[in-house]
Amino acid sequence: MTTPAAPHTPHGTPHAPLLHVRGEATLEVDPEIARISVSVTARGRDRHTALDDLTRRNATALDLVKSYGDAVEHIATGALSITPELAPHGRGERIRTYHGHVHLTADLTDFTALGELTTRLADLDLTRVDGPWWHLRPDSPHHRDARRQAVHEAVRRAHEYADALGTTVAALIELADTGTQGGPRPRSAFDRRTIRMSATAQETETAPEPLDLEPQRIHLQAEVSARFTMVPPHL
Repeated sequence: MTTPAAPHTPHGTPHAPLLHVRGEATLEVDPEIARISVSVTARGRDRHTALDDLTRRNATALDLVKSYGDAVEHIATGALSITPELAPHGRGERIRTYHGHVHLTADLTDFTALGELTTRLADLDLTRVDGPWWHLRPDSPHHRDARRQAVHEAVRRAHEYADALGTTVAALIELADTGTQGGPRPRSAFDRRTIRMSATAQETETAPEPLDLEPQRIHLQAEVSARFTMVPPHL
């Protein structure tokens, strides 16, 4: 005959005092990914011209990013828009011009190529570059290391509290992951400013010098909540 399980006692009992502790860990690690955002713009007096220019400039930006090969881990095209601008005066809905926008994002793992690519993108006509933002991969081993350290910290604290009462930890009742975070949203290397350049071959004779971008270290935090029972202390 199976012995029924002991009833759950969330507050503990005199024979099995409950000890509730937290374990925390903070790591400072190097980023694994640099993400940049590229916005390409076109403008024309008719929709067809604006769309053609946008298609050409988008292809130029994509080809430039793809030319860096394995340095670029991922590239994606985001929102596309073609918007008419109405004339400010006159009767009726007379369209003065069309504005086209397309947004790209690229993730780089080779930070030595980052400054050069960012500068070359920003040197394209009517192109805006934001970033970089520094990230860890979702499956980065740094996340696991932070969680393990948080668990070890919880166990250490439990033994310290039990020792202060002249007793020992008996059993683990519950372990809860209360969150692993990469700190606040990574700050842009440009301090949230934007590189905007609209240079043509007639305006510049030589390519600009590549930006020197230093990776920003990431503060990774993990926290667990643990409950233990203790051997009843003699108070």
